[in-house]
Amino acid sequence: MGIIIAGLLLAVLMGSMDNTIVATAMGTIVGELGGFDKLMWVTSAYMVAEMAGMPIFGKLSDMYGRKRFFIFGIIVFMIGSALCGTAETIVQLSIYRAIQGIGGGAVLPIAFTIMFDVVPADKRGKMGGLFGAVFGLSSLFGPLLGAYITDYINWSWIFYINLPLGLISFGLITLFYKESVEHSKQKIDYMGAFTLVAAIVCLMFALELGGKEYAWDSGMIIGLFLAFAVLIVGFVFIERSAQEPIITFGMFKNRLYSTSNMMALFSGAAFITASVYIPIFIQGVIGGSATNSGLILLPMMLGSVVTAAGGGSLLTKFKYRSIMIATLTLLVIGIALLTTLTPDSSRFILTIFMILIGLGIGASFSVLSNAAIHGFTARQRGSASSTLNFTRELGMTLGITVFGIIQSHIFTNKLAAKFSSGGEVPDGIDLGDPSQILTPATREHIPTQVLDQITEALSSSLVQTFAWAIIPAVIALLAALAMSKEKFDPATELEEYVAGH
Repeated sequence: MGIIIAGLLLAVLMGSMDNTIVATAMGTIVGELGGFDKLMWVTSAYMVAEMAGMPIFGKLSDMYGRKRFFIFGIIVFMIGSALCGTAETIVQLSIYRAIQGIGGGAVLPIAFTIMFDVVPADKRGKMGGLFGAVFGLSSLFGPLLGAYITDYINWSWIFYINLPLGLISFGLITLFYKESVEHSKQKIDYMGAFTLVAAIVCLMFALELGGKEYAWDSGMIIGLFLAFAVLIVGFVFIERSAQEPIITFGMFKNRLYSTSNMMALFSGAAFITASVYIPIFIQGVIGGSATNSGLILLPMMLGSVVTAAGGGSLLTKFKYRSIMIATLTLLVIGIALLTTLTPDSSRFILTIFMILIGLGIGASFSVLSNAAIHGFTARQRGSASSTLNFTRELGMTLGITVFGIIQSHIFTNKLAAKFSSGGEVPDGIDLGDPSQILTPATREHIPTQVLDQITEALSSSLVQTFAWAIIPAVIALLAALAMSKEKFDPATELEEYVAGH
């Protein structure tokens, strides 16, 4: 069993580290490839593909077995990683990231489900904490590794590093994982899968293109929103009548399950906003390198490791509800404190804020993963686990897209206000391309007076974006307060484990 767990942990490390390792390199990547206006697509393209695949692969793993789809996910993820390293434009990079996301949509949720299948129930709490800690560790080493590789090698290697991890995981799972649970072949819900993916794509294009390439009231944007509405309504109707739906809505009648998904959705939106925009604040406002922005995220990621591992260990002593209320309170406080940042803020103060946010999000990786499958049979756990991961990714995707729109709008307006009064802009300085202030080399060539005005506008836009991010953090906390009072029971879980094997 230990070898199988090692293979799963490597795959989780590979998939979960990908976003954090990219986050600290984004300033440099955009500085080289250009396309600051398409910055969010590098992250959101991955997330859209990943979250669209999660419930589909989760359901397929329940029907046909975990192993084949887990291996498929690893192969696709490695192909996407190899392609990302060759990207020459921001558009190419976004497309290749979407391929990565398809692989991630199979790897991450199925890894957790395999763990629940092979680990005895009395050890599942601690093992869930270990898997949650790997999420935290990926967040810890991802920024450092991404920053080091970007500064001293080349940013393309932040993608190539996934290849050896994927190959080792592939070998271990292929050779040593033997499925013991019987899976019956059933009808695949193709229409449900199609409408779900199409609805998500329409929504993301509407949010990304609105206010940029097309006006919000243009026929294109209105049409995309209408298509999303029609498709999502169609998806609900299809799922309610499907023999084997991709997402089983009946599961949401379980209060513990529904509140767990709600917390994953909104805490993910708040957390991703901090993860993406803190490095931009460091590089664009304070003027640090990619390494500095990676280091500044370390306290946040270390905090997430502590509560991810600690939350899993405390499952047998405290209710799911109690753990989540305590940690999400810290998340709300940490996000709220980010709104006090200024260009003169000290690194020490920012470190304290990051620690609080990390402590606030960590338990959601381990505690919610256990809470989501609580009370469900082995045959339902793949769907339950993948749906939880889907809602988390949905929250992160919508969060980075919506808050990206907010930040971009505020920043553009601030710049327009500062330079519309006739302020002289030196030749060669394009105020429509903020990537110029994300790399130290280009900052040196911008006159101090102009740089100060740009950084002040960027700082203000980021702080106001953090203020908006308080809303989903508070909603996540309210969901924790509404959570039912179940507690992880090793004896009951052990009975279900034996029955399933």
